Amino acid sequence: MTQEDVVLPAPREAEGRSEAEAGEREPLLVVEGLTKHFPVKGGFPIRRTVGQVQAVDGIDLTVAVGESFGLVGESGCGKSTTGRLITRLLEPTGGKVSYRGQDISHASRRELAPIRSEIQMIFQDPYSSLNPRQTVGKIISGPMEINGIEPEGGREKRVRELLEIVGLNPEHFNRFPHEFSGGQRQRIGVARALALEPKLIVADEPVSALDVSIQAQVVNLLQQVQRELDIAFLFIAHDLAVVRHFSQRVAVMYLGKIIEVGDRTSIYTRPRHPYTHALLSAVPEVAVGEDSAPQRERIRLAGDVPSPISPPSGCRFRTRCWKAAEKCAAEEPPLVRISGNHEGHLTACHFPEEPTTEARDEDIVLDPALAALEDGGEG
Repeated sequence: MTQEDVVLPAPREAEGRSEAEAGEREPLLVVEGLTKHFPVKGGFPIRRTVGQVQAVDGIDLTVAVGESFGLVGESGCGKSTTGRLITRLLEPTGGKVSYRGQDISHASRRELAPIRSEIQMIFQDPYSSLNPRQTVGKIISGPMEINGIEPEGGREKRVRELLEIVGLNPEHFNRFPHEFSGGQRQRIGVARALALEPKLIVADEPVSALDVSIQAQVVNLLQQVQRELDIAFLFIAHDLAVVRHFSQRVAVMYLGKIIEVGDRTSIYTRPRHPYTHALLSAVPEVAVGEDSAPQRERIRLAGDVPSPISPPSGCRFRTRCWKAAEKCAAEEPPLVRISGNHEGHLTACHFPEEPTTEARDEDIVLDPALAALEDGGEG
């Protein structure tokens, strides 16, 4: 890989596996009803539990062998918590996590030991995820040492090979993290995740803290690694363009729930849930020419995501939705395939939108301040 290889091209079916091929492969990871509630303590002088933060509240997803699965949503919706539950860095409150058919939801340390090496994680912050007191060689060889793995030729040789795979100089073996740039540190994190030859990598916003050109380098690196080593990815991010480029299937998360899931073509060109429409309409676009592409819809929501301590009843998006009705408050919509959706495209909405992202006859602007500002500008 060269330093010039930094462009994110449009997603192509020829890159990696097609969406259809990914769906045909056997499941590697199956998540059913996964839940994580964090207790909220209060009271004086005796502290007691006064509430719960419903960070993840009953989600289902499946990742196939060698598949890249994207998880998107606003900050605070529970994406990172989901990743940590899957890697068992957090103990689930409820639900089931199965890896290769084995239930690991509440597995003990000893029971997890045989599969720990097969599930690895790339953390969001390349600064805090590396030990500043250890050299790069020690950081990358650490997982091998913990798992008692002695590769052919020794650990140092393997570490130098990994550094070369991720585009770093093998001679940097004895350097410390502070001697590298942000993009280089993230590459070190990728090398550490690859050290044990995993089958599944949970990438928690691996490029969000990097410059745009460095983001492209890291994403291209991950794609190259996936093709060569047949690794499955759960790619967590809020950058929709990066997720579309990297992932074959995408799930949209809102306030601890998955509200839409499908192949990337369905999610990005035929979304049905109002929240997915709002997310896609927020992506900046560059107009090269008036006739270059159809104009996209424009949606501006009001307010922020409600508190996960006391989420709305029924559909959790109803407090910000322009289609909300009484039924939305009374009944939680199931995540099912609705009329007009392709196979595998599931939506949780009582009143789904039309499957298009083209411009509407009238923009949806729910933010009163923005509406007043625009009305004043027109006047």
